[in-house]
Amino acid sequence: MVFLFVFYWLRLITIRFCWLRIGKFEPHNTLTIMITEDQREAEFQRRIDSGEVIEPKDWMPERYRRQLIRMMSQHAHSEIVGMLPEGNWITRAPSLARKAILLAKVQDEAGHGLYIYSATETLGIDRAEMINQLHTGKAKYSSIFNYPTLTWADIGAIGWLVDGAAIINQTALAKCSYGPYSRAMLCICKEENFHNKQGYQLLAYLMRGTKEQQEMAQDAMNRWWWPALMMFGPSDTNSPNSDELMRWKVKLYSNDHLRQRFIDRTVPQAEAIGLRIPDADLKWNEQARHYDFGKINWDEFNAVISGNGPCNHERMNARRKADEEGRWVREAAREYARKKSMVTAA
Repeated sequence: MVFLFVFYWLRLITIRFCWLRIGKFEPHNTLTIMITEDQREAEFQRRIDSGEVIEPKDWMPERYRRQLIRMMSQHAHSEIVGMLPEGNWITRAPSLARKAILLAKVQDEAGHGLYIYSATETLGIDRAEMINQLHTGKAKYSSIFNYPTLTWADIGAIGWLVDGAAIINQTALAKCSYGPYSRAMLCICKEENFHNKQGYQLLAYLMRGTKEQQEMAQDAMNRWWWPALMMFGPSDTNSPNSDELMRWKVKLYSNDHLRQRFIDRTVPQAEAIGLRIPDADLKWNEQARHYDFGKINWDEFNAVISGNGPCNHERMNARRKADEEGRWVREAAREYARKKSMVTAA
């Protein structure tokens, strides 16, 4: 009898404690203990401030979820669209070794896109919806991929400058507050380092070559330098999302901070192989221990992200065409999966 009495009260206490934890316990039907939205957000911010990682099943503000979907889907789109300017040179690579390297690099970019699409799906959005947003112009991708690859040296410039800028961004994202995104970055950054080094090596070889090869490398540098700086986004004074993303530790550093880090890292590399930075105002600031640099053409940046860059229409037409031509593959895969599941169930 005593055992049943103790068991009853322990069970009652346990039930009441559980209901109290989720905010639905009403003791004696006189007091309702509820966790308000403000309290949830305050607790969420406390977790962020303490360095905790947010996982898909954790509660999160709707605004945090939407910001992640916007940022991550844009990142995934950039990886996929970024295959196009380099894929343009696979059949024209100057040697079998260079062809194999470029094939591997383009394949890596496809994998990066899949990593990030999968991570974004943990936020409750379907991949088909993300692809549709890209194709209808609702979602953006990195402005850098709306520039043409005119010569073989452009492939080196993309690997060194564009992927170098991506590494600066992505190593910071590897420490962001959302678990699936940060873990995807850990895998991606390892491969991006390979891309960066092969691009730099390609340009270094050209700078040791003929006068024509040196001029081709310098021309690529002149055309890709400023778009690479624009990759970090608008200046801090004109970045509408940065403050919120930094408060939630999705972004750990501002656009201007990352841009400066890229310049400080890249200028000595250019000098080492004899390339000139196309910026008359570039100079070392001994007091600040950073390079001062010229004014970025933000009108060009805004035009490109608004769809008026050199290759915006070409890139989107190529993506839509690839999606339509690959429809039969997706349908066949779904049908195969359906038939396989029926056999398994039987």
